Amino acid sequence: MVITNEVWTVVTGLKFSGIRINIGNLGVVEEFNKMQFYKSCLKNPLYKVRNFSVGGLKHGERLIAFIVSWIITPRGNNHPTLSEEDLLLIYCIMNKVKINWIHTIKDHMQKAMRLSDFHYPYTILISKFLHYFEVNIEEELAEVIKPSSEINNGSLSKMGFTKIGGRWVSKDDDQAGPSGTNVGDEPEDVETQEESVAETQEVGPSDGYMGERMTTMSPFERLMINRKDTFAGNQRNLHDLCESRFNHMDSRFSTLDEQIKEVHNQIRELQFEMDNNPSF
Repeated sequence: MVITNEVWTVVTGLKFSGIRINIGNLGVVEEFNKMQFYKSCLKNPLYKVRNFSVGGLKHGERLIAFIVSWIITPRGNNHPTLSEEDLLLIYCIMNKVKINWIHTIKDHMQKAMRLSDFHYPYTILISKFLHYFEVNIEEELAEVIKPSSEINNGSLSKMGFTKIGGRWVSKDDDQAGPSGTNVGDEPEDVETQEESVAETQEVGPSDGYMGERMTTMSPFERLMINRKDTFAGNQRNLHDLCESRFNHMDSRFSTLDEQIKEVHNQIRELQFEMDNNPSF
């Protein structure tokens, strides 16, 4: 089974053309300057940059950053901080510079195989290739998607958007309404990533009854509700961080336990040989 560029085109509709972006080729766009571009994406361009955090980005730029770090080139941690590779991808997307997405996907899959902090991505894409080559997967094990891994509306709320009248609008707009900054028009199926939510649900005060009330609330009332959303989001982030750290520790202890058992077995075998071979 060989996945040629022609197979890529048939399965994905992508062509092997455009600039190739990876860590060893970040100078491919000569006019790109990491610091200047990042500052141009900030709500406050005068902000003193200490790291390339997504927190201070304008809403449109932050949404693109989310798509890059969670969907296009997903990684296992440190999503709030953008790498130079992330920024270059965002720059090219915003400036309509043609990217070789086949190269980007292949490069990211290779990273996922050798780096522990990269999740193996593109399960739907891989399934399409298996279907194309008619690979029999009937006897293969299937893993149920956990609610914590599902894409839902929570992250848009954490990024500063709220749903009013079936549309996602910026919470910073005191006059938010149908004429606000639209992110999507689907009333119920807008999909975004939240790393850990106890169950699949619509998140945010703008759904249902609260959505109708938001249009009549004063700016102060909306501010208080948005602050509550932010606090709840921070709590979820802290929970996710703690859970991730404890899972990592548990994995490390499990590995250590296996190694100790292996050493113990080797010692027992050595002891057995010494007891049964006087000339050892």
